This record gives sequence, structure tokens and C-alpha cells, in this order.
Amino acid sequence: MPAEYFEARERALLGERYDTLYAAPQETAARGVTVSALRTTPEGFAARADFPLRPSPFCKAAFVVEQPDFKPGRHPYHHAGVFYSQEPSASSAAPLLGVRPGMRVLDLCAAPGGKSSQLAAALQGQGLLVSNEYVAARAEILKSNLERMGVSNAVVLNETPARIAAALPEFFDRVLVDAPCSGEGMFRKEPAALAQHCEALVKQCAELGADILDSAAAALAPGGELVYSTCTFAPEEDEGQVAAFLQRHPEFTLADVLGNVDYTFGSEGEANRTGGLPLDVSKVRRIWPCQDRCRRGRQEIQRRQAPESRKACGCPQRPAGEQPGLPGGRAGPQFPQPGRWGRGCIARPEPRCMEGVCGGIFPGAGKAPCRGAWRRRPAAGGFPADESSRFACRRLRGQCAEGALCAGTSSVHGFRRALPEL
Repeated sequence: MPAEYFEARERALLGERYDTLYAAPQETAARGVTVSALRTTPEGFAARADFPLRPSPFCKAAFVVEQPDFKPGRHPYHHAGVFYSQEPSASSAAPLLGVRPGMRVLDLCAAPGGKSSQLAAALQGQGLLVSNEYVAARAEILKSNLERMGVSNAVVLNETPARIAAALPEFFDRVLVDAPCSGEGMFRKEPAALAQHCEALVKQCAELGADILDSAAAALAPGGELVYSTCTFAPEEDEGQVAAFLQRHPEFTLADVLGNVDYTFGSEGEANRTGGLPLDVSKVRRIWPCQDRCRRGRQEIQRRQAPESRKACGCPQRPAGEQPGLPGGRAGPQFPQPGRWGRGCIARPEPRCMEGVCGGIFPGAGKAPCRGAWRRRPAAGGFPADESSRFACRRLRGQCAEGALCAGTSSVHGFRRALPEL
């Protein structure tokens, strides 16, 4: 049984601490909202919010909503992009990157968009945010959420991490990898996560995470910083993943994950979870269920810094299109093959301004979600017809907004050709 494997593993690692660390502080999971600096300040939001809340320990712009029946999707502030509804600990990763206006930032596994909206708020409309999501249907959700949050300097991609790294090597100042994982922190929220859980799934997700991290490393500029987070407890995907990455990439150093913020949360990493590899676990953070009053359970967070001068990495990548399976022919969390999904073929209405809803309260919220009128047009053609460009071996259609927000899920190579010098 999945629960038996998980409990046996964690009891062996934690001993007598197991019951304490995995004790949920409440039966009902708390809700959280993260305020967008593009709309207002946390202090201004707290003064005007019409529902009970308290500051979150995971992010200065986040709050825990103390109202069990709160429906964030029905609130006008949600539709105006004043806040993004996400579980409290989910807001912890993005601030650790220390993003500043003018930077080039990559969110490699971005859907549904909560962390991307935080990164965009830190950029303050200056610089570039590239938000990527491999699953096309989720990329549409990501695009919609960034529009709602008023992001004007983002590009939404529907690509593999390896192709982004190949097209934009050493390009980004900051990279966030909130990796797809075995989801052990989601057991309370999603019973299906527990039902499909097994040891083979953990190993498969660890292998996938390693491939994504190698691509992230290749896309990071010299002197840049990378933050890696998960919502699982598995050693292979957390401390073990970080330690293995540093072995493959000696040009990287492990930076203190809290080095860019003036607060703390969670606990240090666990030395018996590194797989026998060296790792300074004091520089990573764990959020246990007893510390996190939300459904997510915890996030494992590490921050890595690349030196100013480094050698190119030559780490092996998973062959294009390969889908690793589980023993006995069972399918793990499958990802769509390139070419199986259409992109951006749904006509969208003219963006609607939220003026009259709450613009008088939050001055920034009266702006339209994005600039210009929507129009349908074909994407740029002329892509190379080699195996590495399978995403682009056909003519694509999508929507693009006139102005700074390229809201269509365009191909990364087309994006690179059109990218101005920053």
C-alpha cells in the first residue's frame, strides 16, 4: 500500500520525531492569498480587506485567510488581480530568488502562475519574465492568470526545458524550478496523489527533476541564481537531488536559501537524506506539516549560485519524447509528447478593465489585464526541421497582444529571434 511505503520510509529516517513532524495542526486546511505589488502594498491590502486574515510566515506579501468558507475566485479583488489565491507555503519560493527590476527571469515549471505573478511583481514591469509550462492546457491557464494579474513584461512558453536551454543558453539572471514531483505534500488535499504513490514513482520523478535542473543550469547566466522547490518529502527529490546536482555541476555553489530575505521559516534540511553525498543542509529549508497550516504539507527549497565564470555543462538529457514508465507496465505522471497539443486556438474576448470594481480602492487595479486589442495571427514560420525542433515542425496559430505581453504560447525559437537586446 502507498501509505505503508511512505510511513515506513519516513519512520526509518525520523525515528521518534515522525509523529511530531507529521502532526497536522488542524483538520481544515488554511487558505492563503498573495498580494501583487503591481496593484497595491501588503499594508494597503490588509487595511482594506473585507475578510479576516493574518500575515503569512512564508512571504511578506502573503496572508493566511482565517475564514473557512472564503471563496477567493468570487471576490472582486481576485478578478482585479489584486491578489493571487495560493496555499501559504506555496508563496515561499519566489522571494528567495531576490529578483530586482530589469532582470531576465525564467520560471521553468510555471503553471498555474502563482509564483510567476510574484516574480512579475518583483520586476515591477522592467526586465523580462519567461514563464514556461510543458502541458499546453496548463499553459493556457498560466497565460490567463498572468493577464488577470496585470503582467506586462512576460512571455508564456509551451516548451520542454531542454529546448529552452538550447535556444537561450546562459541567458537568465534568475531561474525558478518548482519541479513536478511525487506530491507527498499533497496527500491531504488530493487523495489521488496517495493512491498513485509508490517507490517507483518517486524514482521516476527524481529522474525527471534531474533533467529539468540540468536544463535550468544551462539557461542560467554566469553569476546567476537558481532556486529549486518541491512539494514532496522524498529524499531522492530533495536533499539527495541537490547533492547529486552539485556533483554533476561543480561550477555551482550552494548559497544560503534565506540569503535574499530578512526572515526565516521551516527547518534546516536533514543530513540523512542526501544519499551519502556531501551537502550543507543548513542552507536548505524544509516545511513540515506541523509548521505549515495548509494542504500543501511542505516545500523543499534550495538556492544555488553560479560563479561569474563557469564551464559549460555537458550533463546527459533524457532523449526527446521518452516517457519513463513504472514497473509492471504502470504509467506514472505522464507528460504530453511534443506535437500532440494545439496551442492558442481559442478566440478570446477583448480584455476588460476592472475600473469600477475596485480601482478607486487599489489605484493599480483599474488597469486592463494586458495591453492592446487581441488579434488572431499565425506564428512565425521557418523553423529548422530537425529532431530538436519537433515542437515547431508545423505552422502554429495563436493569439498575441499588441504591446509588451506576448500572451500566445509561441515557440521558443521564434521568441529568441524576436527578442530585443536587453
